[in-house]
Amino acid sequence: MKRVVITGQGTINALGRDVGATLDAMSRGVCAISNMDFPNVDRLSIKIGGQVHGFDPSKYFERQQLSLYDRFTQFAVIAANEAIAQSGLIFDGILAQTSGVVLGTAGGGLQTQDENYRTVYEDGKNRVHPFVVPRLMNNAAVSHVSMVHNLKGPSFTVSTACASSNHAMGQAFNLVRCGAAPVMVTGGSESMLCFGGIKAWEGLRVMSSDGCRPFCATRNGMVQGEGGAVFVFEEYDHARARGAEILAEISGFAMSSDAGDIVMPSVGGARRAIAAALSDAKMNADEVGYINAHGTGTTANDKVETAAIKEVFGDHAKNLMVSSTKSMHGHLIGGTGAVELLACIAALKDGMIAPTVGYSTPDPTCDLDVVPNTARHKEVDAAISNAFAFGGLNAVIALRSV
Repeated sequence: MKRVVITGQGTINALGRDVGATLDAMSRGVCAISNMDFPNVDRLSIKIGGQVHGFDPSKYFERQQLSLYDRFTQFAVIAANEAIAQSGLIFDGILAQTSGVVLGTAGGGLQTQDENYRTVYEDGKNRVHPFVVPRLMNNAAVSHVSMVHNLKGPSFTVSTACASSNHAMGQAFNLVRCGAAPVMVTGGSESMLCFGGIKAWEGLRVMSSDGCRPFCATRNGMVQGEGGAVFVFEEYDHARARGAEILAEISGFAMSSDAGDIVMPSVGGARRAIAAALSDAKMNADEVGYINAHGTGTTANDKVETAAIKEVFGDHAKNLMVSSTKSMHGHLIGGTGAVELLACIAALKDGMIAPTVGYSTPDPTCDLDVVPNTARHKEVDAAISNAFAFGGLNAVIALRSV
C-alpha cells in the first residue's frame, strides 16, 4: 500500500476567494454568514447564509465557458486551478493518462435548475438554453476540471448529501493508495443558495434564521453556505521525487451506514466510522489532537457527535480540540467536507486551530473543548475530519503531519 500526501489545495467560499484568505479569516474567527442576495429571497423565511458575495464569474472565465458552467462548476474549477498550481504538476503523457478527478456534490447544477424552472413555469417560456443538461448534471464539475487540466484517468462524482466531499476524497485516497493512480484531484463544491434550494430546506425545519452555533446550548439549526475546495492527493514517493511541498498525509479513511432513520443521526454509525478511520490509519486514539466536527448546529447532530467522540476516545476526549468551522462559512452540504479539510491541514501544518464561533452558553450534553470563538495555536500531529450525512451515510478522514 502506498502512502498518500496532499501537495496542493484551493478554495473559494464565503470566508475567502483562495486558501490564504480563508485561513486568515478562520484564524481571526470571522463569521461570513450574512443576509443572502438573490431573486425572490424576500419570499423565504430563512434569509441568511454563507454566500460568496460580489462574485463575478466573468473575471475567471470566458463567455463560452460560462455558457457551460453552473455556479457549482465555477467554484470547483477555481479551486482546482489554485490547488494544481500550488502542486506544480503539469498533466501530460503517462501522468495525464493515469491521473483523475473525484469530486463531491449534493445539489449539482441546482442554480441552473432553479433558473430554468422559473423560465418555464413562472415566465411561461417554451424554450430553455441548449446546455441546460450539461450544466445541471452532477458530474459537470468533474468533467470540466478534467478537461481544463487534461486529466484522463479515473474520474467520477460522488453524491451522498452532507458527506459527499469526504466520500469523494476517500475514494481518491484509495485510488492512490492502491496504485491505481499516482495523482488524484479531489474535493467538492456546492451552490444551493437560490430560492428553490433554500425553500426546499425550509421544509425540513432544521435551518436557523439567526446564526449557526454548533455545540452551544442556544443552537437552533444549521445555516447553508456555498463554495468549494479541491486538493491534489499524490503518492508520497512521486511527490518526494519531484521535490514537492507536502502539506499533510492522508493516513486513513472509513465509511459506515446508520441503516436507521433518513434524517436522524446515529451514535453507533458515527462511532463506527470514526473508530474504523483510526484503525485504517493505524492511529491510536491518543495521537489525535484535533477533530474538525460535522457540527451542524442542530440539536440532534451535535449531541450525537459528542457522544460518538466520547465513546471512541474515552478519557482522551477531554484533551481533544473539536471545532466546527460551519459556524463561520456555513454548511456547504456536498462541498462542506472539502472546505473543512483546509482547517485540518492548517492545524497539522501551522498549528492553527480554527474556532467554533457564535458560542455563548455551554451545553452539558456537548461538553467537549469546542475551541469557542477564538482560534488557538497548538502543535498537532494527527487530526480527523467527520462528515455525517442525511440518509445515515458517514465518512471520516484521518490525517497526519509530515
